Amino acid sequence: MIRPATPDDLPLIRELWLAFEHEVQEPEWRDGYTDDLDARVRDDIVLLAVEDDVLVGLAVAAKAGERVGFLSTLYVRPEARRNGVAAELVREVAARLGALGVEVLELDVLASNTAARGVYEAWGFSPVEQTLATPLDGIEQRIVPHRAGATFGSIHVQTDDAGAVEREVHKMLPRLGQTAGTSVTGPRNGWVVVHDELCDRQPPLLQRLAQEISYALAAVVLTIGIEEGTVVRYNLWDRGSDVDEYLSVPEYYGELPPGDVIALGANPTVVARLTGANPDEVRRIARTAATPAELPPAAELLEAIAAVIGVAEADHGWVAS
Repeated sequence: MIRPATPDDLPLIRELWLAFEHEVQEPEWRDGYTDDLDARVRDDIVLLAVEDDVLVGLAVAAKAGERVGFLSTLYVRPEARRNGVAAELVREVAARLGALGVEVLELDVLASNTAARGVYEAWGFSPVEQTLATPLDGIEQRIVPHRAGATFGSIHVQTDDAGAVEREVHKMLPRLGQTAGTSVTGPRNGWVVVHDELCDRQPPLLQRLAQEISYALAAVVLTIGIEEGTVVRYNLWDRGSDVDEYLSVPEYYGELPPGDVIALGANPTVVARLTGANPDEVRRIARTAATPAELPPAAELLEAIAAVIGVAEADHGWVAS
């Protein structure tokens, strides 16, 4: 039987409330709050489930807005579960809130409480927003300014023929909307370097130019740089095909499927085959992480990766001569 609570029920309500607080097992840093049960019984919806004159369940709810109700507590004693008691409590809560003009019922549930989440989702509840938390201790080291720094990159063509690279670059740039602000230097250590004022700041344009150079010259081409002052990206092209892509924080721009996260890690075998780099060093240096704070600063990481691959002038963008 489901019935509304009365002031005479307060001792039993507090007993159920404490059992609920104990079972929920809030994180250790989060203090369990004490509800003003007297006021709740007087002003809100407090329902009790009774079986054979024994109090077995509790629901506490209230109107939280013009069309929104909030279910703050739903608890059934373990020995009375799997008998539909919780469902009956929620049905009665919904009926009483509906009579008050409520159209939507909300509730909070801990992310760790997978059993409760499964039940609520089966009843038609779905996530609306998430509350995230982190300890303050060490937060300064974990927080890195996001999308606030400089973006720059460079193109490195594996050839000693700087003239051929320059001719191709100047043929292609007008198609990309760029006609000035380009430098071609080298060769140095078997690589010719291309910096372009526009492409250096726009990774998609940089990659498009690199792909066309790689295709036109049937060459190995590397694009490498820093994005938003925070993450390092490189793409390795071979005869126009993008054969390896690396992003130091694969999910920096948003959540990805697990396979895509793995794909954005360095492929030491491919890098070694195309550039002559030591694969063990590539594996050691070109690491990925879930957050930028878990890696060296972007400038330091960029310099280390460029050194392993053997390219120069990767640690700065285009500078007017």
